[in-house]
Amino acid sequence: MAGYTVATAFDVKLTIPDCMRPTIIFLTLVVFLSFTPGAQAQLQMRGLELGPWVGSSFYLGDLNTEFRFNHPNLAGGFAARYNFNHRLAVRGSFNYGSVEAYDSESENTFERLRNLSFQTRVRDLTAQAEFNFLPYFHGSREYFFTPYAFAGVSLFSFTPRARASNGDLVKLRPLGTEGQPKGKEYSSFSTALTYGIGIRWDLTYALSFDANLSIRNTATDYLDDVSTVYPNQIRLAQDRGNIASYLSDRSLPSEEGGPPVNREGTQRGDDSLNDRYLMLGIGLNYYFGDVLCPQVVKGKARRQSKKDSKKRRKRR
Repeated sequence: MAGYTVATAFDVKLTIPDCMRPTIIFLTLVVFLSFTPGAQAQLQMRGLELGPWVGSSFYLGDLNTEFRFNHPNLAGGFAARYNFNHRLAVRGSFNYGSVEAYDSESENTFERLRNLSFQTRVRDLTAQAEFNFLPYFHGSREYFFTPYAFAGVSLFSFTPRARASNGDLVKLRPLGTEGQPKGKEYSSFSTALTYGIGIRWDLTYALSFDANLSIRNTATDYLDDVSTVYPNQIRLAQDRGNIASYLSDRSLPSEEGGPPVNREGTQRGDDSLNDRYLMLGIGLNYYFGDVLCPQVVKGKARRQSKKDSKKRRKRR
């Protein structure tokens, strides 16, 4: 894997993959820029937010190389965000969506002749760091809106399916459609590098609106069950059944007498680039205010009261 090497103080060399460089740079900037001096430092912006979101999910990969977004599917989830200050926050979320694609819609001749299709549900857990480009304070009349950027990691599950000749949806992973030996099928769990942009806008002191586009660069090329080459179809049918052979090779006759696209060992997918999925959504968040530990004053423990929070809001 390509990357660059960093020498540590203990004379140990660490190789950092190229794909992680944008995330490292982003997180470094987040930490540096979050400590912004000035009048905004007089205000306090920290605390917990919770809320749902709803939107659409999309797919990019071997069965959609032309950036077609004509199959938006319902997506949604629930998120928890903790604000450290007016610039920096972390967010954890559970997200659900589904994606699909069809070679028959492609303008590429090879892809149309390949004639594959798939659909899958995606469930993921995501943790990300967020950076606000503008100072942002709940309840402020001046700093109530900001665009933001984020980056993080996701753990997700997927189960690609396709329709058999009788119209039934069939799970593709157990069929080994590219000749995988039994017991050595690809995993139905994977990770992803998550990044994107969004906007936040206060509706009231407690309620805020959130819209964002997030992209998941996954660590798998089998989100669509397509990655490498065509297997031996006779052997596949013997090992996995006729349904496996049918769903592995749904190719159409070549145009104008050209060579068939489905010969054993010829390209079925492109394993040089992993699959991606995107989520576009809007959310509503409820702000609970500062989350403070009990303070000990003259031997007595006390918490910040809601009345004190209201006084701070009035001063803003």
